[in-house]
Amino acid sequence: MRAETTRRRAARTLRLLASGVAVLALSAPLCIASVPARAQSLPSLALPMPLGLPLTGAGGDPQTAIAQSRTSDQVSVTNEGSIQDVLGPYGDPFGLRAALAARGVTYVLTYIGEGFSSASGGLRRGTTFGGRLDASLDIDLDQLAGWGGARFHTDFFQIHGHGLSRRFVNNLTTVSGIEALPSTRLFELWIEQRFFGDRLSVKVGQVSADTEFAIAQSAVVFINAGFGWPNIGAVVLPSGGPIYPLATPAIRLKYEPTAELSLQGGLFNGDPAGTPAGDETDPERRNRSGTSFRVNDPALLIGEVAYAYPSLPGAERLAGTATLGGWYHFGRFDSPRLDEVRGRLLADPEASGIARRFRGNAGLYAMLDQTIYREPGTVNEGASAFLRVSAVPTNRNLIDLYVDAGVAYRGLFEGRPNDTLGLGVIHSRISPAARAFDRDQRVFGAGSGPLRSSETVFEATYQAELVSGFTLQPDLQYVMRPGGGVADERGRRLRNATVLGLRATINY
Repeated sequence: MRAETTRRRAARTLRLLASGVAVLALSAPLCIASVPARAQSLPSLALPMPLGLPLTGAGGDPQTAIAQSRTSDQVSVTNEGSIQDVLGPYGDPFGLRAALAARGVTYVLTYIGEGFSSASGGLRRGTTFGGRLDASLDIDLDQLAGWGGARFHTDFFQIHGHGLSRRFVNNLTTVSGIEALPSTRLFELWIEQRFFGDRLSVKVGQVSADTEFAIAQSAVVFINAGFGWPNIGAVVLPSGGPIYPLATPAIRLKYEPTAELSLQGGLFNGDPAGTPAGDETDPERRNRSGTSFRVNDPALLIGEVAYAYPSLPGAERLAGTATLGGWYHFGRFDSPRLDEVRGRLLADPEASGIARRFRGNAGLYAMLDQTIYREPGTVNEGASAFLRVSAVPTNRNLIDLYVDAGVAYRGLFEGRPNDTLGLGVIHSRISPAARAFDRDQRVFGAGSGPLRSSETVFEATYQAELVSGFTLQPDLQYVMRPGGGVADERGRRLRNATVLGLRATINY
């Protein structure tokens, strides 16, 4: 009977995967149209009691994705469970942790260790091992010092090992969300002040944009970094933008007029590592410790509105979140094709070789995060799906369109209520200007390599909770046209890459 139940669930998951993206696409206009002019408080969205879910999901908004995983590499996620729960009296030596918590001081240690292998394609075959220790500290300043509505937060990383994308695959969407150069660095360091019954908050300090903006709750189970922050921003913004592992000084305002509706905006220093000096082009080396605290670069402005609705029209208890956001960078950006001299192409041997510069850059993104199925008789088992689209101008960016989508299923197998299965896809399109540069090189005889077009990544992953606070996660990724279709040392397009990996996460 149990085996038959498992087979039925597996078959249902495959049908959900095939229909999930279609459901999202068809329901998006209905969901947006259903947002009232003044959102009313809906008891069914008071998620902790009726649905058995945490108060907030990834990014700090109400959790509407039933399949948000137990652990994640995204710093915006409060990993569920702690290894302390299974250590008994050894979990809190001398009662120090409890004593600090009683005074409003809490700390969390999360270690992620992983191994990946490029089994075929890409630059070459190879295997890497890497890890990240995240030490975070939160202080309730009201409880500790009587500073009403204030909170202090900081994160430190110890990153070690090597990344597979940099050394072996050469793809645009980094294989792992923790991949970075080995270092011990400061990440975030800020104070948040809340007003008007916590409906308005102001955060000031060193902030990372990917901890609050453009986050899909159903996507946090995936390992590829593109599912965390839309890769289009990481590719086109200076130094990759204010995202992991490079936060930057910023101010963020968030207003939540109701439990369902949130509006937030952030003003960031637009380049966390600054202009390359000499031969050092890697932004992680230019800001190796995370303590540059740059404030004089052109600014990056981000805004977002999110509405968490209790259910799809015509359905019951299938909550979701519709999000619309955008950003504007005040710096200057190079054309992928045009020379600074009007009428010249960069590929022309008689051109200056200096790209035409455009003032400013902008991007828009839209996202739908939707619970699509609930296991009967359970409070937190079922399937969620997401769809996220982002676009930027074509004349000043390498990528002009980014789309990702996926389905996550929590509690698929009998007796494994906290395991999460994820199936997702990422598509990054090379801009027409960059593709035209490839054609220009052929015309002027400067190159005969392949024409770049797009990169598509498929990921299948399964996160298994062995005990509270400890998960193992096998992972499979298939990268079509790594780098958008760049050439290898022989001038041929890089072959599609197959990546195998295993991640272990311990949360304390």
